[in-house]
Amino acid sequence: MRAGILTLALLLAFDFEACHCASLGSSSASAQKFAASSIAFTAKKPDFATEIKPIFQSRCMPCHFQGGKVYDKLPFDKPETITKLGTKLFTRIKDEKEQRLVREFLSQP
Repeated sequence: MRAGILTLALLLAFDFEACHCASLGSSSASAQKFAASSIAFTAKKPDFATEIKPIFQSRCMPCHFQGGKVYDKLPFDKPETITKLGTKLFTRIKDEKEQRLVREFLSQP
């Protein structure tokens, strides 16, 4: 008996949603509204010079910066090096906020 009531309630809810989508014009219209609202909540990507580079300067100076002993192999003042190494850099960066910023930078196209 409970299963029958539950099934009936689900069918009614589905029918109501279908009618609601039809009154909007089409399901693509609601998809466009959803896409527009998700774009409004997109956060800006971190800037290398002002947000990412200072993290590495505080953790990896002087070795990976100008004049350091491994600067020629892995210069951390260049975004290409950070992108190439990816999450391997987290051996030195333990702070969760800093790791989150670096991950956001790495996710940039």
